[in-house]
Amino acid sequence: MPDYHHGARVSEINEGTRPIRTVSSAVIGLVATGPEADETRFPLNTPVLITDLYSAIGDAGATGTLGRALRAIVAETRAMTVVIRVEEGLDDAETTANIIGGVDAETGKKTGMQALLTAEQKFGVKPRILGVPDLDTEDATAELIAIAKKLRAFVYASAFGCATKEEAAMYRENFGAREVMVIWPDWTNFDVVAEETRDLSAVAKALGHRARLDSEFGWHKTLSNQPVNAVSGISKDVFWDLQDPDTDAGYLNAADVTTLINKSGFRFWGSRTCSEDPLFAFENYTRTAQIIADTMAEAHLWAIDMPMHPTLVKDLIEGVNAKFREWIRQGRLLGGSAWFDPEMNSEEVLKSGKLYIDYDYTPVPPLENLNFQQRITDRYLVDFADRVAAA
Repeated sequence: MPDYHHGARVSEINEGTRPIRTVSSAVIGLVATGPEADETRFPLNTPVLITDLYSAIGDAGATGTLGRALRAIVAETRAMTVVIRVEEGLDDAETTANIIGGVDAETGKKTGMQALLTAEQKFGVKPRILGVPDLDTEDATAELIAIAKKLRAFVYASAFGCATKEEAAMYRENFGAREVMVIWPDWTNFDVVAEETRDLSAVAKALGHRARLDSEFGWHKTLSNQPVNAVSGISKDVFWDLQDPDTDAGYLNAADVTTLINKSGFRFWGSRTCSEDPLFAFENYTRTAQIIADTMAEAHLWAIDMPMHPTLVKDLIEGVNAKFREWIRQGRLLGGSAWFDPEMNSEEVLKSGKLYIDYDYTPVPPLENLNFQQRITDRYLVDFADRVAAA
């Protein structure tokens, strides 16, 4: 720009804090089979974004797991759902192999559940609520957990093949990740296709139920103790009592297994993950960490490669703290703040183009164990005679 100019100039300075938008948490990732599904609508091993679940049900076909899973979800919510349809194998092992998937040697295309990793690049949404209803064997669940770690998503898995609560408790021991919740047993409901009451995958209902709770309450509310839609029973007998821990439900919850109850409506009962780390024992603790991490990272793409002046750093910190204040006002966090640590950001670190911004937060714990202390006393008899006289 020349130094001499006879007139006026405007220099645009784009500094200041940017609003931070929370990433979408209510996006379902569903892996299912559907031999009779419309191949144009649901091509094999290809992510399909469903925004109209009702129309998708019509194209899902009557066989396999896809149609029934979509019906279970839509009874709870109409959330965006990324569907991966896989081929049924000649036996269970082949079906599991198709579900897990891999990379096609000829095309380089990801197959099976691996295709969930490509959804964000295709559709701009990231699946965060993952499940393989009715087909989530131990091997399939283990692989889905690995996918969830990459996506910062959460897996709902059945205690596959378990006939008793003891088997379910032992099955949970196969996992130690914070990204998974094990559920036992299943629901029952009337299947309009089979025209009879059948078992209904608790995982399929959990996918829709979780997405609905995200919309109605937020990701800080656990799956537990909210009425579930369109179920008529529980596939196994589960003894539950609100005041007695020595029950089937209490046994399962103590083993970090979420179970099902019927009290003023059918409900999931349990908030625990399979985490070995107590910091992430609760479902909402894991999901809070995931949502915060992705929100903070993705909201600051604009800052990458910008000139690193002190004003930029100040704007970044102020923006993060503004977001924390918003979440605290909404009740999604108890507290949180960001700051600049001079020791971490030495001259050498800054010169190399690195910047460290620290922040902490406190998630909202679920009220899992409510205790009332009941006492009998004589002190309300002390003025008994006076109260009689005054009556």
